[in-house]
Amino acid sequence: MSDDARFGLLRHVRLPGPLRLDGGALLSPVEIAYETYGTLDRQGSNAVLICHALTGDQHVASVHPRTGKAGWWTRLVGPGKPIDPERHFVICANVIGSCMGSSGPATINPATNAPWGMSFPVITIRDMVRAQSLLLDHLGVGQLKAVVGGSMGGMQALSWAATFPERVRAVVAIATTARHTAQNIAFHEVGRQAVMADPRWRGGEYYGHDDPPAAGLAVARMAAHITYLSEAGLTEKFGRRLQARPGKQDGAKSFGFDADFQVESYLRHQGLAFVDRFDANSYLYITRAVDYFDLAEEHGGLLAGAFRQTAARFCVISFDTDWLYPTSASRGIVQALNAAGSAVSFVELSSPYGHDAFLLEAPEMNRVIDGFLRAEP
Repeated sequence: MSDDARFGLLRHVRLPGPLRLDGGALLSPVEIAYETYGTLDRQGSNAVLICHALTGDQHVASVHPRTGKAGWWTRLVGPGKPIDPERHFVICANVIGSCMGSSGPATINPATNAPWGMSFPVITIRDMVRAQSLLLDHLGVGQLKAVVGGSMGGMQALSWAATFPERVRAVVAIATTARHTAQNIAFHEVGRQAVMADPRWRGGEYYGHDDPPAAGLAVARMAAHITYLSEAGLTEKFGRRLQARPGKQDGAKSFGFDADFQVESYLRHQGLAFVDRFDANSYLYITRAVDYFDLAEEHGGLLAGAFRQTAARFCVISFDTDWLYPTSASRGIVQALNAAGSAVSFVELSSPYGHDAFLLEAPEMNRVIDGFLRAEP
């Protein structure tokens, strides 16, 4: 196996489609940017699809071309890791609606030869999964050994089992939910309104101006980022500690509206870093897709109905400090899987990091996933 095959190949494919979306529109062509690691075995039995979270991308285990940072899940994916290119053919695709090469508001509408902008059709999690299925067809992958994802990636993993039950042998759903709650939707709406209130948004037609709605998108990211953390983690890391400033006594308040507190400075940094790598319109589209997600609603109002047709094994993992998608949401998924007669393992792990725990150092999670993937009958 070559080093390139083991450690990642960045690819882009333009599929003719059309892809019929849940909203009724037909998307054609369907562009998908993706990365692969390892090689597909002769039986076609070792493919593992990794689904990324809300603002993630296909660079799961390789350097991000814009930020220069390591892949977002190198703790889980790589040589000697639970998902290992020596054993698995690993696929990670940028979801449609996003801004890292897959079809979305920033890509070109062939009918106008200009960026789609807000004329791009609204999409759903199930639409993202359908686009991934087209990619697997293109790659010659008939069935997945496993589909793995956390947060929005976990939603996609669950949707894979419900939408293409015959194509998945195992599902790992981490820190996720089967539906967005009113509170979840409320946080996303705050973010969307922040973007749309920025005068530089221009109704979504800002691509030709080289002046995107950075301020609104940064505020949206700040609001969302709070939900990814835990109160205990924030208190431990920042507390009420004040920023040190040149010429100021340590711990002195400015009696103004600069970032006095360290946590304020941290959130501002997160917002500014985000706008360098993400598109504002994509943020609107993807948060809307997540808000629409309700797996039970898609299957007659009964969550167990989503899993009646699949023979896949499931591994559901939650974290005790995750208040965005708390353990109760995972338990609801497990109860539905039990009602459907599915084979399911469930574990709640302890972490101080809140929702983001699945992306951070989580050796127990790695052990659980490694054991689950190796236990295939």
